[in-house]
Amino acid sequence: MKPYPINRVSIVIPVYNEEESLPELLRRTTTACDSLGRDYEIILIDDGSRDRSADLLLEAAEAPGSRVVAVILNRNYGQHAAIMAGFEECRGDLIITLDADLQNPPEEIPRLVEQAALGYDVVGSVRQKRQDSALRRWPSKLINLAVQRSTGVAMSDYGCMLRAYRASIVKAMLACRERSTFIPILANSFARHTTEILVGHAEREHGESKYDFMRLINLMFDLVTCMTTTPLRLLSLVGGAMAVAGFCFALLLLTLRLMFGAAWAGHGVFVLFAVLFTFTGVQLVGMGLLGEYLGRMYNDVRARPRFFIERIVRTRSALENRPAVSPAPLESIQP
Repeated sequence: MKPYPINRVSIVIPVYNEEESLPELLRRTTTACDSLGRDYEIILIDDGSRDRSADLLLEAAEAPGSRVVAVILNRNYGQHAAIMAGFEECRGDLIITLDADLQNPPEEIPRLVEQAALGYDVVGSVRQKRQDSALRRWPSKLINLAVQRSTGVAMSDYGCMLRAYRASIVKAMLACRERSTFIPILANSFARHTTEILVGHAEREHGESKYDFMRLINLMFDLVTCMTTTPLRLLSLVGGAMAVAGFCFALLLLTLRLMFGAAWAGHGVFVLFAVLFTFTGVQLVGMGLLGEYLGRMYNDVRARPRFFIERIVRTRSALENRPAVSPAPLESIQP
């Protein structure tokens, strides 16, 4: 592993209804980046916010000499799609993703840069003393364990978006056109050297979490279906085992009926219902998993864009020496 030269750092932050936290986010992120001693840019993507978040991003990007780039999406596409939109505008040697809710402190950015400079392709982070409810922590632990087993990459906290990626890893991710994208897993599929650091975690001061129960369920299905086909194989094995067990159970019921008569188990009615419900449940689970895979294949075959950028705002100084790593933006404003 060789040291990785980092001349410019790009910070990518998806924003959705974070009007109250944006001023402090910009202040703390700018302060952390100023301490790097490197050129940097802060790319904020408004993911269809319904408050004044987009207006605040435009004001920050239009300020003279600003390092902020505002990317405005026409509607809400989700956290990972918004991050991919930000990746298309990056021009740094190292790209760092960060949530806008300030639960992961921007002050950890220099530590990520320091680790990446050692030669790591991906630098993840593990939240210490996580300030989330048990309803969020325990499912997260189970998902992280499942991801580790499926991918073979031993990283502990895939749910933490405070992460650093080499520009080559980001370019490889942009070349992937599937719609169901979970960025940490996708990045690790291209990375050779990965590591993690321990970072702080704070309580949310403004607003509420954007991941309600249904969004967490959707995220879980995205995680499972985007990284492996193991659930389908496991379902086949379980189905085969249940078929054998059902056949053996049928032989046992027949033997007991011949030995003790029909009255010993209520004439077999309740046993029949139990077996019926078990097999029906397995079939429904199997159909649901198969439907998830087919639905994602359908979306990928249609090849529709992941997002639609309505507007991009960056200052003239931010446009200078910008490499062409993505399609031309729909609009650029140069105050």
